[in-house]
Amino acid sequence: MKKHLLSLCVLLFALTFVQTKTQALTFTELPIKQKTEQWSVEITEAKNAKELASPKKGEYNVYSMEIKNIGEAAATVDVQLYRNDPDSTTRFSLFGCPNENCVRQEEDLISLAESLNDGAPLKFNHFMVAEKASELEVVMIWTQKGKEGRQLKQTFTFS
Repeated sequence: MKKHLLSLCVLLFALTFVQTKTQALTFTELPIKQKTEQWSVEITEAKNAKELASPKKGEYNVYSMEIKNIGEAAATVDVQLYRNDPDSTTRFSLFGCPNENCVRQEEDLISLAESLNDGAPLKFNHFMVAEKASELEVVMIWTQKGKEGRQLKQTFTFS
């Protein structure tokens, strides 16, 4: 009987005082930076602006991101941001398609590459991530100048 009572007390203690792991994607220390030989991706606090969304507890957090080309010159560049959902293996894009036209124009990919090659970073000054997400994925797809026939891809995962 004493064994069962002791086991019950230990179980109650564990349930009461042991904290469970939270799944929310909340960066405790910002900025966070990851880089490879080609790209640098940095997440920082969102710039506060009255006309833009503020973080909403229990729903979403707001961040800023800056992407720089620190490697070889690119001919084309495409950037995609995704978040996960703890109840799904599917990744959700943070940005939709304007006018439901998801075809990226070659001119836009070339223009972005030229801008990044010239040292101008790509900035997302204010984007929302659902609080239930536990990962943010930044996917870089590009071609190198002089080797345009083959796409390259790097994925940065922030959790």
